[in-house]
Amino acid sequence: MTYLSSGFSVERWTRASRFAVFGCVMVLAILAVVPLLTGAGAVDRLTALFVYVILAVMWNALAGYGGLVSVGQQVFFGLGAYFTVRLADVGLDPFVSLFAAALITAALSVPLSFFMLRLKGGEFAIGMWVVSELVHLLVNLDQLIQGETGTSLISLNAYDSGTRRATIYWMALIAMAGLLGLLFALLRSRTGTAIQAIRDNEDAATSLGVKVMATKRVLFVLAAFGVAVAGGLWLATATTFQPKTYFSIQWTAYMIFMVLVGGIGKFEGAILGAILFFLIETYFGSMGVWYLIGLGATAVLFSLYMPHGLWGAIERRFGLRLLPVGYRLTFPKSLMDQHGR
Repeated sequence: MTYLSSGFSVERWTRASRFAVFGCVMVLAILAVVPLLTGAGAVDRLTALFVYVILAVMWNALAGYGGLVSVGQQVFFGLGAYFTVRLADVGLDPFVSLFAAALITAALSVPLSFFMLRLKGGEFAIGMWVVSELVHLLVNLDQLIQGETGTSLISLNAYDSGTRRATIYWMALIAMAGLLGLLFALLRSRTGTAIQAIRDNEDAATSLGVKVMATKRVLFVLAAFGVAVAGGLWLATATTFQPKTYFSIQWTAYMIFMVLVGGIGKFEGAILGAILFFLIETYFGSMGVWYLIGLGATAVLFSLYMPHGLWGAIERRFGLRLLPVGYRLTFPKSLMDQHGR
């Protein structure tokens, strides 16, 4: 906390946020031993939860902090899975292939960013969807994939089911924790401040010397990498790759739902939204089309009546900031008393 001569103070960490970080470390430590204590069903479901958290946090980073609303992030999800299959087919270990595929996807997102980041608002959103559809068609042309018939990550059969399930779980846990930590550090850095400045007013940020395109590119590539990791992990759990499934806009719809419900532009909100989506899917996913209709209606209601999401409402009501990425100005106690606060 930094104190100013006028009695005001600027703080980044609070007592609650310090406890929250400690709590996160403890939760991760507990989650790390889950495969040793529970059955296959719980391990598989928690792996899915970790993937949902990655997807929600990456889309929130892009749209909530960077102002880059995309409806085409499924392109990176699909490419992460596709390159995993491709690399495994040439003999690379499937688990190594998973992260190598994410790196390749991130590398491809760099030249793509030079075109896409020139688009604004709705143009960027629709442009990303168009790119996703084009890539989907190109992947279908690969003889290994056999069009929409798809293929399987058969090299995973080299591992017994228990080892495979536990390894995927731990990889998903490490990926989730690593990406969360990386994004948190980025948003608290000078680059993170520049990212949020661009979101709020790009022209003003430019006038202050912010390198707008380079800063946006950092976020764009990070989001591509994270979503590609999620795609590879999902493939590892499902083993079967069908382009129409992995390049489906449904994945971006899930990301948007999780972020809208949890709280867009809130670090904690994306995590909360992923947990809520996971619970809804667990208990109501078997309802088929009514489940999807319910998700859509819920997203609309939150947009209309709770635009800041659940975490935004909690933060406004209780002033609770567990994982702060910005700064907060604290008023002197005498001034607060004077105004009856």
